[in-house]
Amino acid sequence: MAEKEGGIVNKGHEEGLKLALSLLEEFELPVGLLPLADVIEVGFVRATGYMWIVQKKKVEHLFKMVSKQVSYDTEITGYVQKKCIKKLKGVKAKELMLWPPVNEITVNNPPTGKIQFKSLAGVKKTFPVEAFAAGQ
Repeated sequence: MAEKEGGIVNKGHEEGLKLALSLLEEFELPVGLLPLADVIEVGFVRATGYMWIVQKKKVEHLFKMVSKQVSYDTEITGYVQKKCIKKLKGVKAKELMLWPPVNEITVNNPPTGKIQFKSLAGVKKTFPVEAFAAGQ
């Protein structure tokens, strides 16, 4: 894939998770945002911000503080920049009985303690950032 050219790639669960967490920290995103399991590989192209995560199976996670069920596909891709992930694919948040795809995540800047999720349909949801801290 052309998007992956020149990227750093970490293979295996521990190394992949390390890279994913370090990217979230570097770009000032909550480290609990991507609760991953059985990671196969994580890659990142610094020149473009393109990031990809491949895991063995789909993961569903409940963020208890905001009662939000989120589904993570076996492949997650997006473009990471400071306080933001754009063109996100592979992440869906349960809204009533529907699972609309989330395509953008932004941490408010200047900091307000809020994080916003936007779907392709233009639906926006805002939550406290701490709901997505590690271990939530």
